[in-house]
Amino acid sequence: MEVSHTIINLIIFVLAIYVGYHVVWNVTPALHTPLMAVTNAVSAIIIVGAMLAAGLTEGVIGQVAGTVAVALAAVNVFGGFLVTQRMLEMFRKKDRKEGSK
Repeated sequence: MEVSHTIINLIIFVLAIYVGYHVVWNVTPALHTPLMAVTNAVSAIIIVGAMLAAGLTEGVIGQVAGTVAVALAAVNVFGGFLVTQRMLEMFRKKDRKEGSK
């Protein structure tokens, strides 16, 4: 009896969700900024894969799905950079106002 490739891929997907959930929610606050930087790098790789999927696919559905994947991954990358920038701003020393001691 041979197991379908779809079932195997579905099992891998569910396990990745489970492991990813536990990895992300158990991160200490000090590691959030490096984790965001790595997430941005992974999303950038996803954009390259989505562009390949959109450009090399012959069917219209595949091209539309690849284009949507590029757009969503781009939003994820730019949003991640904005969140990382805001987190880094929290650690910068604030300038003292003139006249205060």
